[in-house]
Amino acid sequence: MARLQTQTATAPDWLANYQPDGAGSDLYAQCTPETAMHWRAMARGLAELSDEDGPGRVEEQIAHQIRDMGLTFRMAGDESEREWPLTPMPLLIGGEEWATIEAGVIQRAHLLEAIIADVYGPGHLVASGQLPSAVLAGSPYFARKMLGMAPPSGHWLHVCAMDLTRGPDGQWCVLADRVRLASGIGYALENRLAMSRATGTLLGEIHARRLAGFFADLREGLAADCARDRPRIALLTPGRLNQSYSEQAHLARYLGLPLVEGRDMVVNGDRLYVRTIAGPKRVDALWRWIDTNALDPLSFDVRSTLGVPDLLSTLPGGALVANWPGAEVVESRAMAAQIDRLCVWLRGERTLLCAPRNWWCGDDDSAAHVAVHLDELLIAPAFHTAEGLGPNEAVPGASLSSERRASLLEAMARRPMDYCGQSLLPLGQTPALVDGALVPRPFSLRVFAARDGRGNWTVMPGGFARILPRGDEANALIGMGDLSADVCVVDRQAQPSHGTVTLSEAPIVYRGGAILASQSADNLFWFARYAERTEFTLRILRAILGSSIDADAAPSHQEGVTRALINLLQVGGALPMAGPQQSVIDLCASALAEARLPGGVTTLIQRLQDTGRTLRQRFARDFWLIASRPMPHIDDTHPQSMLEVIKQLLERLSALSGMIAENMMRGAAHAFIDMGRRIERALAICRVARCLSDTGEAGLNGLLDLCDSQITYRSRYLTGAARLPVLDLVLLDPDNPRSLAFQVQLLVDRIAALPTLDDNHLPEQSLLDARAILAPLQTRGIAELDGAMLHEIEMKLLALSDRLSDRYFLPGEKVEARAQGPMLS
Repeated sequence: MARLQTQTATAPDWLANYQPDGAGSDLYAQCTPETAMHWRAMARGLAELSDEDGPGRVEEQIAHQIRDMGLTFRMAGDESEREWPLTPMPLLIGGEEWATIEAGVIQRAHLLEAIIADVYGPGHLVASGQLPSAVLAGSPYFARKMLGMAPPSGHWLHVCAMDLTRGPDGQWCVLADRVRLASGIGYALENRLAMSRATGTLLGEIHARRLAGFFADLREGLAADCARDRPRIALLTPGRLNQSYSEQAHLARYLGLPLVEGRDMVVNGDRLYVRTIAGPKRVDALWRWIDTNALDPLSFDVRSTLGVPDLLSTLPGGALVANWPGAEVVESRAMAAQIDRLCVWLRGERTLLCAPRNWWCGDDDSAAHVAVHLDELLIAPAFHTAEGLGPNEAVPGASLSSERRASLLEAMARRPMDYCGQSLLPLGQTPALVDGALVPRPFSLRVFAARDGRGNWTVMPGGFARILPRGDEANALIGMGDLSADVCVVDRQAQPSHGTVTLSEAPIVYRGGAILASQSADNLFWFARYAERTEFTLRILRAILGSSIDADAAPSHQEGVTRALINLLQVGGALPMAGPQQSVIDLCASALAEARLPGGVTTLIQRLQDTGRTLRQRFARDFWLIASRPMPHIDDTHPQSMLEVIKQLLERLSALSGMIAENMMRGAAHAFIDMGRRIERALAICRVARCLSDTGEAGLNGLLDLCDSQITYRSRYLTGAARLPVLDLVLLDPDNPRSLAFQVQLLVDRIAALPTLDDNHLPEQSLLDARAILAPLQTRGIAELDGAMLHEIEMKLLALSDRLSDRYFLPGEKVEARAQGPMLS
C-alpha cells in the first residue's frame, strides 16, 4: 500500500470533490477509515493511469480490454450484440464488512435449500401452515413432476446468487434471490480480468481479494457430487441468441467445461450423453442455464426446443443437474414475503441480512394493508406477471394515475394472490466515473455462493455490481444506460494467490480426452468453409478490379476473362444471375456490399461470425478479436477504395489461417476445420479451372493468381503462361499447397485419422469416397483431365461433404441407430 501511495502522491485525487447527494447510504462516505484509504488509493491510481489526459484515457483502456476479450451482451429484442459497459471505478468493501455479508449469504443459501427440499420432499411447511399452498401453486416455476425426486447427494443447490444493496441505515439488504440462473457470475469474472489487465498491479496494491479460488471451489463442488472419479461436466446453454451467451461461453472456457445445447444431448436408458464425432459420450453433470420449464420437453413444456428430451429419466440414475430442476420456486416475491418467518421455523434464528418488507396479497390482512397504504409501497407481481403490470414490473403506488390506480385495485380484488406490496427502499450509492467525474450513483450488488468439494458453501469475494442512472430497483442483469463495475473486497494484508481452476488433487497426466460434440464439429467445418469461400470471392473481385490480371493481355482477352469471373460470382451467389446492366466496377461494389444473396461478401462474413459465436469457448481471444471485426466501410466505389477493403479482409483471413496453423491443437477440432477449408478450396479450384482454362494466356495468368501459384510457375517455367503446365501446377502437383491434388490428399489424411464407430478396422464410406476422388488425380496425366472430369470431381466433393455431415453431424433422433452399438463412456 505504501508503494502505491508513493507512486500516486502527485496524482490528482478524484475523490477530493466527491459529494454524496444524501439519497441513500453511500459506500465511500460511510465506510471505515481503513476502507476509505483504499478508495482514495484506487482513485489516485486511476488518475495516475489517466495522467494529464483525464479520465477518458483509463475509460478507453477498459473499453479496449473489453473489446479484446470479446465481452458483449444483448438486451431483449436486440438483433446484434452490444459492447459490455464497465466503469473503471470498482465498488470497494472492507474485509470486516464483507464478513457480515458472507455470513448472511451462506445462511440464506442454507435456508433456500431447506425450503426447496421440503417443498419437493415431505411438505411439512405447507402441512403446518407455515407456507401457504398458493405460494407454490401460483408460481410458474413450481415443478410438480419433481415432487418426491431428490438429488442423490442431497444438494438441491450448487450455485445461487442474491441481489443486495445498502439500506439507509448502512445495513445490507436482500433485494432478490437468484437460484434459477446465476446470471452475472461470468461477467463478474470478466470484469475482474478486464480491470486487472487495464490497471496493472493496482488491484493487488489495494489488497483486493482474488476470485480464482471461488471458481475452483465451484468446479470442485460439481465434480464431488458426480458418481465417477473423472466426471464429464457440461454447461447447458440456450444458444448464441441468448442475452448472456457471451458470458456463458467465457465461463465454460475458463472452467474447462464443454458448452452444449439441448440438441447436443441424448438420453439412453437412465444415462445422459453428448453426441460427439466418436459416438455418444456420457455426461455426469449439467450446469443448466435454462429454466426448468424448458429443460425437458417430455416432462415440462412440450414446446421447448432448448432442453433435452427425457432428461428427467436420468436423474434416478445419478445424473447431476445444477441447480436441481424446480429450485427456482423460491424466487417469487410471494416466497420472499415468507422468508423471515420460515428462517425462524426451519433454522431457529433470524435472518442476518434484512430485506424490504413484503406483503403478499394472497393473505387477507396483507391485501388490506396494501390497499390502504398503496401510495407508500411498490406494487409488483407476486409471480413474474400480473394483470396491469409487465413482467416483474415494480411500480410505486404514488406514481400511478387515477385511472391506472383504479384499474389495478380492481385487478387486485379479482386475483389478490397475483400481487405483492413492498416497502420502498432507496438503493445505496457508490462513486461512479460518469462524464469524467466521480459522482454518486445508485447500485445493486449481486453476490454469488457456490458449494465446494466438501459440500460447504463458499462466497465469491466480490461480485457483480450494476450502476444505475436512477434509484429504481434492478430486475434485469443490465439495462439501457446502466454500467457494470467490479467489486473488490479489500483487506489490510495482501491475500495469497490462486492458480488456474483445478481440482484439489493433482490429476493423472494424460493427453487428449477432450470431447468434440457433433454440433461443434459441424460449426468448425462450416466456419472454415465460410472463411475459404469469402477469401476466394475476394480474390475474384481483386482480379476483376485489375490488380492481378495480366496487364499485357489484349483488351478482348481481358474482357473475356472478366466476363468469366463475373459469371463465377453469379453462380456463387455473390451477384444476381440476371438484372439491370451495370458496369464492372458497380458489379464489384455490389458483390462486396451484398448482404441478401448467399454468396455476397457481407453475407459470408456475417455467416462466418454467426458460426464463430457458437465456438467462442474454443477460440482464443486473439483469434475471435480478428474474426469478429465488422465489415470495413466502403467509402466509395472507386477501384482503389474497393481494393483497399479487399486487402484488409484478405489480411484478416490470412491471420486467422496462420493462427489455426500455428496455435490450434492437432486433434479432432483441427481436423474438421481443416476438412472444411480443403473441401471449399478444392471446389473453388475445380470451378475456376473450368472457367478460365480455355480463355487464353490472360485467363491462365488469372488462374495462377487466384490459386496463389504465379511465383512458383514463373520460377519453374521460363515462358509465359501455357495451358498444360498451368493446369498441372494448380490441379495435379502434390507439392503445391494450393493445388487440387494437395487439398484432396489432405482430406484423405484427415478423414483417415477420425474415430470410427465400429471395431472391424475397415475404412468408413467417407474415407472410401475421398480416396476415389484422389485416385484420378494421382494416376492420370494433365492432358486427360478435362472439364467434364473436373465437374465430376466437383460433384463428388459435394457428395463427400454430405457424407461427412451424415456421419459426424448427426441429428439427435438418429444417434442410437447410427451408433450401431452400446453407448460409449
